[in-house]
Amino acid sequence: MNRVLAVLAALAASPVWADEVGEVGVDWVGNDIIIEAFADPKVQGVTCHLAYFDRSLIDRFSQGNWFEDPSYSAVDCVQTGPITLGDIARGKAGEEVFSESRSLILKSLKVTRVYDEANKALVYLGHANELTQGSGKMSLSVVPLADGAP
Repeated sequence: MNRVLAVLAALAASPVWADEVGEVGVDWVGNDIIIEAFADPKVQGVTCHLAYFDRSLIDRFSQGNWFEDPSYSAVDCVQTGPITLGDIARGKAGEEVFSESRSLILKSLKVTRVYDEANKALVYLGHANELTQGSGKMSLSVVPLADGAP
């Protein structure tokens, strides 16, 4: 019963939705780079932009892997207003602020926020939840906090 309640609570939690703000064609087979924007759900005044590779049907057919996109991504976050920190995780592991499925099973593209109290900064790490070709693909963005921020 507790497991059912945990699943329902997770489903009820409001997910962060991203708005597609750009789509750049890469090649003649229809592969694209998608650019999405989302606001940090617990830090008012910070917006992140996430870019990732989106494979075309022609590329999927020719490569033989229908259900998976590459792990490559880039993230950049910027102050878009006065920054107000909500109830954020302050440990070294940080907390996930965005996740989007990148394959039929298991693989997700994520953005994790880490609070760097000593340097008065929010660090945003874009990464996949699985290794690709023996190497983790990641991207990093840092938003400085004003001297008076908690």
